[in-house]
Amino acid sequence: MRIPLSYFEEVINETILKRGLSYFKEGKVQEPEETGNGIYEAVVEGTEDYTVRLKIENNVVTEYSCDCPYDKGPVCKHVAAVIFALQEDKLALTEKPSGKTKATSTSPKRKSAAAQIDKLLPKATREELEQLIRDEAKRDAGFKNHILMSLEHYNEDFSQACYEQQIKAILKASKGRCGFLDYHGSIAAGQAVSQLLDMARYHIHNEDFPKSLNICFAVLEKMGAALKEADDSNGDMGGCLSDACELLYDIAEVNESEALRKQIFDRCVSFYEKGTLEDWDWHMDILELAAEIVDTRKEFDRIIALTEQEAESKYTTETLQSIKYHVLKKMEGEAAAEIFLEQQIANPEFRRIALQKALDQNDFDSAYRLAEDGVKQDMQQYPGLAKEWYDWMLKTAQAENNVPKIIEYARYLLIDHFRHEQDYYQILKQHVAPEKWTAFVNDMVEDIRTKKRWPDKGLIADLFIKEGWLDRLWALIKVEPSLQTLERYEKYLVQDYASEVADSYAALILKYMEASVGRSHYQHACRYIRHIIKLGEREKADKVIATLRTKYPNRRALMEELNNV
Repeated sequence: MRIPLSYFEEVINETILKRGLSYFKEGKVQEPEETGNGIYEAVVEGTEDYTVRLKIENNVVTEYSCDCPYDKGPVCKHVAAVIFALQEDKLALTEKPSGKTKATSTSPKRKSAAAQIDKLLPKATREELEQLIRDEAKRDAGFKNHILMSLEHYNEDFSQACYEQQIKAILKASKGRCGFLDYHGSIAAGQAVSQLLDMARYHIHNEDFPKSLNICFAVLEKMGAALKEADDSNGDMGGCLSDACELLYDIAEVNESEALRKQIFDRCVSFYEKGTLEDWDWHMDILELAAEIVDTRKEFDRIIALTEQEAESKYTTETLQSIKYHVLKKMEGEAAAEIFLEQQIANPEFRRIALQKALDQNDFDSAYRLAEDGVKQDMQQYPGLAKEWYDWMLKTAQAENNVPKIIEYARYLLIDHFRHEQDYYQILKQHVAPEKWTAFVNDMVEDIRTKKRWPDKGLIADLFIKEGWLDRLWALIKVEPSLQTLERYEKYLVQDYASEVADSYAALILKYMEASVGRSHYQHACRYIRHIIKLGEREKADKVIATLRTKYPNRRALMEELNNV
């Protein structure tokens, strides 16, 4: 749950809010300390002392945690108390209760934890600090792992098993009480393992490739298995796997040792065969890396055997075919690869390669044949891919300067909303005779209307804008207006239709408010009221505001937002 600081009282449960305010007023919240960019930490005194951590972005609490046992709702009273502490000045919370409390308005605030540590550290002996670290490492697995990673460059044991043990400790420390890597646990695990990957980068920089290789494979091994049973909504754990694969590619690229090349190949192939990552794209990344560094006939045969295994999906089949093609090209030459490509021309990558080769050789008949065959093959199941083959037909027509075909294909692709690298409107304008252009565009508009698909209105509007037909644009929009549509086209209509657009905004805002409750909705409505003002129609904006005040006088949050317009 995200908690906007400007109206956190409306988001947090009322009972929790009252308890948090009570804790704050009783002086139980130590002064919050900013430990990083937007990261705040504070200790709240209760039955025990609990540590609250908040992450704030753009005045919104995006992440929060408390080590108390409360689990009956998304926010505990300790988190609420810290938010009150952060908002103390803004809320003018200066009143303190009478009687004895742990802190009063006349007592000084306790020093932050960082300030206390800074004061105590110089006084401690080396022996005391070493023993403190040992004791804490025994008590806290997360702290122990942090020490191991921070001092990893002194460790003489840099085997993959050693790093796997560190990652195992990270995962264990990041799991909640239920033994599951939830959203916050996955973030913590991902961030901790990222530090280990930073060490791998350090080792690559120092050309200590065996260490970096062991770290990467340890990450792939342990994080790949853990990801299957984790809530990685934020992508931190998956990001570690991506980084590990990228680092393996980096090692292979800069390595000049034949022995290490062979080791990378063998470990990549073995890892692929084990299938730890077979549910994700990283599984193929590992095999592709092995294929890139193939250098012997034995390695070639091993890769070919893997690419010819039966696959469960079309994507996997095509990826394996692509790997085989590139290995054939590298080890057996262009001719052998070409034969395989022609045999598997249904693979979209292979069809693209063949099409580009035909165009490079000005073999237009072959290019048309390949593209038309692709349309027939893919139109029913993969219409988006079929339109790409239409685009290749257009490229072929352009290459041979066949104007009728250029117009035919560009018109089809424009009307069908195909978004590719070409501007079909400009292509048509360049090739249709000027005296026929207006009639040509009108015919396209009518064809688009008959299709009656949801994006067609936007396509027609875009054509009107490009042609400068703003009267037709406004006529199109006002038939079925929406706040979002008005906002999208407002800049084109402001000069000639400002008053009419303002009227539409006003009517739509009032209709929107009939079914919308809550500050976020009020802010949304007020944003569009400001649009009316920017159109130069302040009186109409004031009328909307007055209507809302009259109609919803008991909506305090709405009144506050209207005051800010």
